[in-house]
Amino acid sequence: MQRTTVGLLVLLAFGVLFIAVAAEVQPPAKVHRIGNLNPGSPLLTPHLWEAFRQGLRELGYVEGQNLLIENRYAEGSEERLRDLAAELVRLQVDVMVAGGAAAIRAAQHATRTIPIVMAAAGDDPVRQGFVASLAHPGGNITGLSFLGEELPGKRLELLKETVPQSTRMAVLVNPAYPAYETTMHNLTGAARALGLHLHVVEVHRADELDTAFAALTQAGADAVIVIPDAVLLNTGRGGVVADLAATHRLPVMYGWREWVEAGCLISYGPSRPGMYRRVAIYVDKLLKGANPAELPVEQATTFELVINLKTAHALGLTIPPRLLFQADEVIK
Repeated sequence: MQRTTVGLLVLLAFGVLFIAVAAEVQPPAKVHRIGNLNPGSPLLTPHLWEAFRQGLRELGYVEGQNLLIENRYAEGSEERLRDLAAELVRLQVDVMVAGGAAAIRAAQHATRTIPIVMAAAGDDPVRQGFVASLAHPGGNITGLSFLGEELPGKRLELLKETVPQSTRMAVLVNPAYPAYETTMHNLTGAARALGLHLHVVEVHRADELDTAFAALTQAGADAVIVIPDAVLLNTGRGGVVADLAATHRLPVMYGWREWVEAGCLISYGPSRPGMYRRVAIYVDKLLKGANPAELPVEQATTFELVINLKTAHALGLTIPPRLLFQADEVIK
């Protein structure tokens, strides 16, 4: 009996030792490395990248354990974007996330093998040459897009409904915006149908905004539609434009709710935080072996209308009840 007990104890000891040794030789959990290529500043869109991180957390990724995110911000410089894209390639990231057409193009130029996820691209990815088709991208780029070139027409309609007496509207736009020509073509057609005259004011640098508002006021514009772009007329300029609009007493329509929260009158566009959570799903699929060439590009199907009633009152505007009823959010 004693020998049996001793034998069992010896076997148990060897078993524990075997388990301990086996645990030591287990390969460590793979740490996935994601490259975030952004044309702007980390201060401009932290809520969007937090939505992306939240999406990854929901899928089981934990930064510092099985995930490392390499953030690279170009601070508005397209030349810097190309350098940063090349840097992420040298780091051998598993997937690159690119925000906006300029970042996507820089990533595309830097690599044809690392999967690239478009984060809420506002320009037609087929026309831009990023993918062969939405259903079958055909290369190393996939992700999310929305009708960025067609939305300005709808925004113009909503702005006209908000300011029905308007006959002359200004368009504030960065001429370097990749979809400039197509956007302006669609916008001109929409203006013609609404009986509006458009006065186009181009801004090449942020320090031109003061001059631009002076020019459009002098031209007799009674409302402004801003064409969003990732480099210049981005989320970070919302407060600046809102202050200028208040000074010149002009209602402003933009694409993102952040500008309305900053004090502009109205916005209409897709929910970007929602789209960035969807970006996390694309990243997850690619990390698990999905082929970007066969992973269809997803387009936004829901859009949100946001109105700042405080701004409307300051401008002496009465928002039509129909618009207030349709609005996803009314800021009071």
